[in-house]
Amino acid sequence: MSKGTLSVHTENIFPIIKKFLYSDHEIFLRELVANATDATQKVKTIATNGSYSGELGELNISIIIDADAKTLTISDKGIGLTEEEVEKYINQIAFSGAEEWLEKYKDDDNKGNIIGHFGLGFYSAFMVADKVEIQSLSYQPDAKPVHWECIGTTTYEMNEGSRTERGTDIILHINPDSEEFLEESRIKSILDKYNKFMPFPILFGEDTINETEPLWLKKPNELTEEEYKAFYQKLYPFAGDPLFWIHLNVDYPFNLTGILYFPKINNTLEVQKNKIQLYSNQVFVTDEVKEIVPEFLTLLHGVIDSPDIPLNVSRSYLQADGNVKKISAYIVKKVAEKLADLFNDDRQKFEEKWPDIGFFIKYGMLTDDKFSEKAMNFSLIRNINNDFKTLEEYKEQTKALQTDKTEKLVWLYAGDDQKSGSFSIAATERGYDVALFDQTIDNHWMQHLESKLENTTFKRVDSETIDKLIDKGDTAELILTDEEKVELESLFKVAMGDEAIVKIESMNRTDVPVQIVQNEFMRRFKEMSRMNGQEGMFGGNMGLELAVNGNHPTMRKLLDNTDMAKDTVKYLVDLAKLNQNLLTGKDLHQFVVNSFDRA
Repeated sequence: MSKGTLSVHTENIFPIIKKFLYSDHEIFLRELVANATDATQKVKTIATNGSYSGELGELNISIIIDADAKTLTISDKGIGLTEEEVEKYINQIAFSGAEEWLEKYKDDDNKGNIIGHFGLGFYSAFMVADKVEIQSLSYQPDAKPVHWECIGTTTYEMNEGSRTERGTDIILHINPDSEEFLEESRIKSILDKYNKFMPFPILFGEDTINETEPLWLKKPNELTEEEYKAFYQKLYPFAGDPLFWIHLNVDYPFNLTGILYFPKINNTLEVQKNKIQLYSNQVFVTDEVKEIVPEFLTLLHGVIDSPDIPLNVSRSYLQADGNVKKISAYIVKKVAEKLADLFNDDRQKFEEKWPDIGFFIKYGMLTDDKFSEKAMNFSLIRNINNDFKTLEEYKEQTKALQTDKTEKLVWLYAGDDQKSGSFSIAATERGYDVALFDQTIDNHWMQHLESKLENTTFKRVDSETIDKLIDKGDTAELILTDEEKVELESLFKVAMGDEAIVKIESMNRTDVPVQIVQNEFMRRFKEMSRMNGQEGMFGGNMGLELAVNGNHPTMRKLLDNTDMAKDTVKYLVDLAKLNQNLLTGKDLHQFVVNSFDRA
């Protein structure tokens, strides 16, 4: 029997381990199972390369609860430890056994995947245990079993152990504050969260709780569409089928495997995010992957697995790490290539999926410049007739009729509630094409395109009168005198309210007599502010203007017959409001009553 003092580099390290090593104490089980997996992988590796000729037996890991003794045991049949190795890897806290192993076998193709390391990972056991024991027997010939125990101080005891088979038992004597970890349901939930795809069977009670060969480690050409969809349902049991997926597999200049699924994406960003699960050698790390992938890719679902992303690192480390940056750039590249392939291989299917994937592509273009460059080739403009064109195709289609007097190309658009309205009809009667922009992100996307497309702007169909939407410089001459213009403006201001903006416009006689238009800049500004929760800063009528067709025959009648003017003007203003969905409640009811009276 021997006694000694743990070699540590920080005084009073155990209070730090117990309280601050991990924010969530359940992580201890992930760390210990990872260590057991490493030990199992090591014995498999040395058997493969001929360094060990003994019987491997069934390589599995057992998790055992003894509620009476208040112990939790993690048992493996791995490489085991000698007394010297316990001294080296356990008693010198934070000495990385995994790093030494990888250095020793760095040129060996069968070195295996080493997940964690003895050191602080092992000492996470003291977050939940008053005492921790190790019973281990090394694979080495004539090795003696070793027993080590520590009660959470800087002293330990080590003597000959009782284990008779190769491998290691880590026995945790659970402290009173952590007795939840003696409950079967609690342990099962932790194993299911962190270890359900570990490479060796994990036995808990009568069950094997993991899948040792997850789908992302298999070759894409060996998998069927049904298998991909079934795996998606395993990850997200209550989700519908994904639209399509990308199978990632790269081993240079970094290691990365995974499957990213494209779900149907609605207009609510936050509901969609944080569905990608990050693994390190099949050990679950987190589903907060925004430090690993660009913001827009957090809308995707699926799995990323890379041994180049350590289990326990800070966000600042991830943001600065070179491998993480390469992984991020690679995933962006693969996603863009997948979308381009889908577009090129079967454009019709791509167009059918556009309502579901358009939001994702637009969001990616707004948040990632490299993705935006590639996406310019497969981004689509969808018009109110449900026809689809690429940006370049749409430019060619519209430039003849929709170029204004300053040589600027004007792309007109409507919201979903306007696609069959009078503004859209008026535009299409002029031969203009009207795009359909019906997603919350479209205001931002339009501004992005305006910055990327040369001499191009967007205008909603109700932002100007029809002649001014695309100003050709050939506006009709106003037939009213200045005095008549002022008088007519005064009549409509009474009906609209003194704060309203009323403009007497020179339009064609056949155009509508009055219409409410919404200034493009102010409307975009209001809608973006609404998205940011700042709607209350702006009046509901800000940006609205009443455009009066001074050349319409009705205006002459109003000026010549002031007795009928007030009621008629009110009726015309209500019609304009109705056309913009601005007439509601009592005002709408009164308008209907008055309309029946006029019939």
